[in-house]
Amino acid sequence: MKLQAAIDRVSLKQATQIAHQLDGIVDIIELGTSIIKDYGLETLKAQDFKLTKSELLLDLKTNDEGKYEFERGYQTSADILTVMGGSDESTIQQTYAVAQAKNKKMLIDLIETSDKKINQLTDYYQNAIFGLHHSKDSTEAYDAVASIEQFVKKHPTIKNIAVAGGIDLDQAQKIAQQGLANTIIVGGKIVGATDPVKAAQKFMEVIK
Repeated sequence: MKLQAAIDRVSLKQATQIAHQLDGIVDIIELGTSIIKDYGLETLKAQDFKLTKSELLLDLKTNDEGKYEFERGYQTSADILTVMGGSDESTIQQTYAVAQAKNKKMLIDLIETSDKKINQLTDYYQNAIFGLHHSKDSTEAYDAVASIEQFVKKHPTIKNIAVAGGIDLDQAQKIAQQGLANTIIVGGKIVGATDPVKAAQKFMEVIK
């Protein structure tokens, strides 16, 4: 199982520092959508985010202009980019084609994506990561373990699952024991900690 640390809502200087602190500690380092919107791809392209051990994910949340956004996104040092599962399928086709051509990875963010739409995607995007994502703005309680179990029952052919949504150490351990997800995405519990490295190491201990 992989651990992805999501860096969001901090300055570019802080994001850079945290990313390099966590390089090699976690499997994937994510620069969240807020970082991309605040600073833009041109700035991130110029910034030194070339990690030595961890993969870099940029959470573009592409919803249209798939080919253009993914080609631009991969001009940075990103290994993984994200597209919204609820976008038009032609957008998903374009982003997937770019990712495959560049030998990169793509995560399909399934926030508010219907089961019908997910079923349409499963046959064509086997190399994609499917991201279960509970909305930060949602007031509903979220049980990540139960959500993963329900998702796998509905979509048993999907093999690469990432899960995000307020996951703490206890939930991370339960998800690891469950053995159905491939990647756990943690944001504030790592990046917002007094010592992000120590916090990340604790998460790694419970999931490995």
